[in-house]
Amino acid sequence: MLLDLAPGTVVDSMITENMTQDDIDHLRAQYDLDKSVIYRYMKYMWGLVRGDLGKSLVTGLDVWELYITRFPKTLQLALVALVLGISISIPLGIFAAKHAGTIWDNLTTVFSLLGLSMPSFWLGLLLLFAFSYHIKIFPAVYNGTLRGLVLPALTTGFVMMATTVRQTRSAMLEVMRQDYLRTARAKGVCERHITWKHSLRNAWIPIITTIGMTLSRTLAGSAVVEAVYSWPGVGKLMVEAIAQRDTPLACGCVILTSIMYVIMLLFVDLIYAFVDPRIRAQYTPARKKRKVAV
Repeated sequence: MLLDLAPGTVVDSMITENMTQDDIDHLRAQYDLDKSVIYRYMKYMWGLVRGDLGKSLVTGLDVWELYITRFPKTLQLALVALVLGISISIPLGIFAAKHAGTIWDNLTTVFSLLGLSMPSFWLGLLLLFAFSYHIKIFPAVYNGTLRGLVLPALTTGFVMMATTVRQTRSAMLEVMRQDYLRTARAKGVCERHITWKHSLRNAWIPIITTIGMTLSRTLAGSAVVEAVYSWPGVGKLMVEAIAQRDTPLACGCVILTSIMYVIMLLFVDLIYAFVDPRIRAQYTPARKKRKVAV
């Protein structure tokens, strides 16, 4: 419906100077543009309920094939950004929690606020201006090498770092006030062991939730980041489909993206049982619980 309200159609780029009005009308009829949007919607939904996502109006290829061809690049970008974000944000969040109220905590808060407030396209342009135009270390667009992955991963990972730092700090501050940590310190347990085994282990649930939701959005296609760096992923495919008014491709990308988002959130829920024994115990059969107790 939104694409139908937007100005222009898919046939606008196909019209040449040699075409007559009859040729243009025939071309519009070929794509059902002479019929109402309700008719095109019902026709698309009839194919969708049978598992057919349709074909691209521009390339003529199956939407599923186009999506699955671009998805590995989006997955690569998301995983690299995930590793980068976790390796920096979790230690930084723990550091801020252990030094709460100090200048180091304030600096960490400012860092996270910058990451949350700065738009991805603006950060991407800044990195392009600094490292591609002035210093000329990394390419401005994707060129198939590992160097072309650095700037998109930094841009995507910076947003992930900002959200995870805040959540890690908040979760650790809540856990560090518990009585069992004071008991562990009274027994002489080393502070490093208390931080990484006792505190972080009990703070994992909100941290994993934040990481999972951020990763889901990245896997869904970071359209802004991919458009800035010409990264050949799902996000750029969706932007191209909207720009070309390729309705089946745009709708197919939205549907498959929604499915991917739900699958990732389900996977995050399953991880809860592995990191928290209390959740795992809720789904343990009663007979097995008695055997364990014995």
